[in-house]
Amino acid sequence: MSSPTRRQFLQSTAAAATIAATPLFLRAENKSGSAPLRVGSGEYVYECNHYWGELPSSIQWGATHDVAIDKSGLIYITHQNGGGVPMDAIVVFDADGKYVRSFGKEFHGGGHGLDLRAENGQEFLYLSDVKNHQIAKIDLNGEVVWKKGFPEEAGKYDNPGKYTPTNIALAPDGGFYVGDGYGSHYVHQYDADAKWVRSWGGHGSKPGELNCPHGLYVDTRPGREPSLCVTDRANNRLQYFTLDGKHLSYVDNLVYPSSLDVRGEVMLVGELDSRLTLLDKENNVLTYLDDDAEWRNTVNANGRRVRSQRDKWVDGKFVHPHGATFDADGNIYLAEWVVGGRVSFLKKVG
Repeated sequence: MSSPTRRQFLQSTAAAATIAATPLFLRAENKSGSAPLRVGSGEYVYECNHYWGELPSSIQWGATHDVAIDKSGLIYITHQNGGGVPMDAIVVFDADGKYVRSFGKEFHGGGHGLDLRAENGQEFLYLSDVKNHQIAKIDLNGEVVWKKGFPEEAGKYDNPGKYTPTNIALAPDGGFYVGDGYGSHYVHQYDADAKWVRSWGGHGSKPGELNCPHGLYVDTRPGREPSLCVTDRANNRLQYFTLDGKHLSYVDNLVYPSSLDVRGEVMLVGELDSRLTLLDKENNVLTYLDDDAEWRNTVNANGRRVRSQRDKWVDGKFVHPHGATFDADGNIYLAEWVVGGRVSFLKKVG
């Protein structure tokens, strides 16, 4: 996470913590590990299994950032280890949390947003690398297809360092969108040949402007006109655009939204301010997963020191959700922006 965005976070957390919250649905099993805690309500109840995934001795989590799942059910996690020795930035597990393989030493310290799709029968990963100010297309064994830096055609940058892409949204036509969340707050559109099409946004809070466009998703849920949803993170909202970049609408009352995923009619919003939210196809709240204003204040106190104090973390509560993804069965995998990393498996039981 870059320093400008960190400063924006500090400025916004006090306001975000005052947003009205729905009480957390939490079954109070003890912390001994005898039974997982449950979060959610109604049809959306999940058992929290923290510290998921068995790492080999050759890899130590840095801050964990995102999750993608391939058609065979393998789970891909990005992280940013800050050590001086290059370490694989993408780690692959099976559904039981067993290590399968890892790759991406060239992205050491920069592994951030991760998306995956099939193209002509082969699956590819789309990675945002915040350390090297680039995006990359990679096959599932780590072979790089291409890397791209800032789009010179856009005319938005006089310095490559002002471009720090955080996430990519994949379009149905084979194109994609890039959110420059930690750089200059633009969204850049590319076609199916990975050629730049257009850019829009820029820093601000007015319609069409963005303040950390951190996560993106092309929303094609039934009954909705296909559109691009962007987590306008430091403005505490989602912002919708047409597929050619015209402002449509907002979804407000979120707390630093960072990631988006969809399963059926349900949208999953990962919020860096200690919460996950599930929205229906009209973007009404179905339930919150771990919505606790007192805990949120604790997490944000003292420069968010709790993110490095593992002994202060509470079972069934999240510290800083960064990337969250549904699997084929409706379970959720969550990567958190915390020191030393943490991946949680939220098993759907409701």
